[in-house]
Amino acid sequence: MTDKLAQFSRIAVVTTAMATLPMMAGAETLRLLTWGGYAPEDVIAKFEEETGHTVEVTTSNNEEMIAKLRATNGGGFDLAQPSQDRITSAQEEFGIYKPIDMSRINADLFIPSMLSATAANTTFEGEVYGVPHVWGTSGLVVNTEMAGNVQDYSDLCDDSVAGKVSYRLKRPTLIGFAYSMGLDPFAAYGDSAAYQGILDQVEAKLTECKANVKTYWDGGDEIKNLLRSGEVVASMAWDTGGWQLNADNPDITFVAPKSGALGWIDTFVLPARGRADDAAYDWINFVMRPEIAAMITNTAGNFTAAVDGDAAVDADLKARYQSSFDQQAIDNIKWYPPVPAGLEAMEGASLDRINAAN
Repeated sequence: MTDKLAQFSRIAVVTTAMATLPMMAGAETLRLLTWGGYAPEDVIAKFEEETGHTVEVTTSNNEEMIAKLRATNGGGFDLAQPSQDRITSAQEEFGIYKPIDMSRINADLFIPSMLSATAANTTFEGEVYGVPHVWGTSGLVVNTEMAGNVQDYSDLCDDSVAGKVSYRLKRPTLIGFAYSMGLDPFAAYGDSAAYQGILDQVEAKLTECKANVKTYWDGGDEIKNLLRSGEVVASMAWDTGGWQLNADNPDITFVAPKSGALGWIDTFVLPARGRADDAAYDWINFVMRPEIAAMITNTAGNFTAAVDGDAAVDADLKARYQSSFDQQAIDNIKWYPPVPAGLEAMEGASLDRINAAN
């Protein structure tokens, strides 16, 4: 690992030949498997005009990305964007990615700490499999006028918000509640027995909390509509959803929980059987340019790992971000580490029992 990170520190300047996008004669079709908002139409148009490449976008999520790549043994796409915690375990189990050639990445475009952290979290058998792109957090979205006492995940179980709470029956709920209960789930990742012990405690808490839950939400539009209508006054959700709601109703906003928001980084990875590596590397270097990164943030609502990528971001979005995150809240973010093989099956069993409980 030390050798790999040292390699990055030596990449101070990318040669003109490597930084120059290819001539039209080398044009390829880039099949991009990504999240909604990460490849806006205006960004695609600029990229296609500059490079001659064409881009075909398929939007997805972590579970579906891995499922699609498993079904094709890493084929069907040339660039994918799973979160950093979904890379090494998937590679160990399924062999669906191929290593990143860091000599083809313009390292100067990336925030160094995020580049090195992602490299550390996506290294498998001495090879780096991911570089960072978009990052964000999940935590609480609260109507502060009606539920101002909700400051941590476990506060969603308070009698004052009974029947007006919502969250997903997904792994972030298990992890967030664990932290708010004074437990450390990430520290137990390497010990399945200890992790099961944490899951058992959280399962009991969430089963007890079911009476407070209006509904378990599935999609972002669903929870935003519930909060707008007042049917729900406090929820677990992503930061961007809270900031979008705040633009319409200043009483609703994203709150970083006292026990820490949960932080994620969506990456770039190369599928094992991708056939347009040139276009893939060109896209990575293109979207990490500060002016392009700002276009993506203004569309997706999340910030990127690009140096100076926030310079041209909408001023209102920056203000909402700053109101949710002071330095202490930023330092308290719990970043998702790689998920060990088999852990999600344990979590799934707990979630199924919670769902089935009366």
